[in-house]
Amino acid sequence: MTLDATGLLNAVQDHALASGWFEAVNGHEPKSPPDTSGLTAAVWVQRITPAVGGSGLNATSIRLELMLRMYAGIDQEPADMLDPNMLAALDDLLGRYSGDFELDGDVRQVDLLGQFGDPLSARAGYMIQGGTEYRVLDITLPLIVNDLWDQEA
Repeated sequence: MTLDATGLLNAVQDHALASGWFEAVNGHEPKSPPDTSGLTAAVWVQRITPAVGGSGLNATSIRLELMLRMYAGIDQEPADMLDPNMLAALDDLLGRYSGDFELDGDVRQVDLLGQFGDPLSARAGYMIQGGTEYRVLDITLPLIVNDLWDQEA
């Protein structure tokens, strides 16, 4: 079996786009500053490891950790609504990943509670890209993929 990286990234992008919160959702970390008029997002691969304790004797299951970063320009008005809007979008996305935790059958599970490593989570911060400052929310999205690599002697 091979990893359908494109399919998994597209599924995560589709969930974000279907939420209606984002102007755009990129399948890569942007090289140029994202739009600052609303919320934008980007998805990329962060880490891949065996799903320790989740593999059988014939094949290795994996934990694929994706990063989904939400961006909002800090100059948006009213400023007091920046965090509430981002939190509402975050709440919606986390609910979508909890409600479809097999991503339509593409993965065994979104590792919601951290059975195989760090759980589904988000961390807020700020970043500057191309001279533009952003409020960001980084979502760690751990996906468990069954029986990806054959184990042979």
